[in-house]
Amino acid sequence: EVRVVESGGETVQSGGSLTLSCVVSGYSDSNYCVAWFRQRPGQEREGVAGMNGEGRMGYGDSVKGRFAVSRDNAKNTLSLQMNNLKPEDTATYYCAADRLCPLMWAGIVAQNEFLNWGQGTQVAVSS
Repeated sequence: EVRVVESGGETVQSGGSLTLSCVVSGYSDSNYCVAWFRQRPGQEREGVAGMNGEGRMGYGDSVKGRFAVSRDNAKNTLSLQMNNLKPEDTATYYCAADRLCPLMWAGIVAQNEFLNWGQGTQVAVSS
């Protein structure tokens, strides 16, 4: 059984930085996709950033240049470094994992490619 657990959400001031962590368990190797999504108040869930098993990364348009993902396969962890945070980044951030994510090769983080989801972690950015 694949399990996904997020951590690191908190309240930060506008312009600040925060790192979220996602630990994935249940796969026998590191050849799987991991990605971050978020759901802002009153909006649909959207792709933020992700990485496939071969290191190909994808980012949502609203976070390019501010957010970065990194992966530690030894720790089964995908980290999301968020810089220059804005009030509009306030959201519940979810991590998801799955074996295949073909759209990641095009830089697209698509939630319909992921079946295994965490419970989410809350990020609030105050102005």
